[in-house]
Amino acid sequence: MVALALAACETEEGQPTGGGAPAPPAAGERGRVVFLGTSLTAGLGLDPDQAYPALIQRKIDTAGLRFEVVNAGVSGETSAGARRRMDWLLRQPVSVLVIETGANDGLRGLDPDSLRSNIQFIIDEARRLSPPPALVLVGMRAPPNLGLSYARRFQRVYAELAEANDLPLVPFLLEGVAGRAGLNQADMIHPTAEGQRLMAERVWKVLEPVLERAS
Repeated sequence: MVALALAACETEEGQPTGGGAPAPPAAGERGRVVFLGTSLTAGLGLDPDQAYPALIQRKIDTAGLRFEVVNAGVSGETSAGARRRMDWLLRQPVSVLVIETGANDGLRGLDPDSLRSNIQFIIDEARRLSPPPALVLVGMRAPPNLGLSYARRFQRVYAELAEANDLPLVPFLLEGVAGRAGLNQADMIHPTAEGQRLMAERVWKVLEPVLERAS
């Protein structure tokens, strides 16, 4: 059963290896894969077992890997909110930290430079742990109504952070899902169960090799 750390707050493909290898779990224990994220990760509007982290837990179990998923998605959270949660999230050992943040920054038209700074802080804080967790960065795109210039600046943040920090990158979490009526709920923002399944497949392609290096 996927472990849940959901705080429902409505207000607020070469793969690099530099994300680090997960610390091998102690004998008889499972490593923790923490999904830091927004409502996209939390699975807003769906049963928690339909959110993509829960689907990835099933893939982990099927693959015989000794890791437990923790869904730390918070609805409405910006990258600044994710940054403020780091001390709390890192209180327990973390083998892998999957960083999904920025969707709400884009919806609100927040400065991409602030997004970059907040994600870099998250990366730096995680790497101060001993041993540090492996990191996977999940990319997001800004909505087109904010203009081409903003959208380009926003999208570059993820690729440039992944390159600068030598991190595995999921280029766009909602690739093939965003804007498709059959894969999104009525708000056309939050994916359906089928949309979440496609997101799980996309993330798993990047995450699986990270986990296998620890096996």
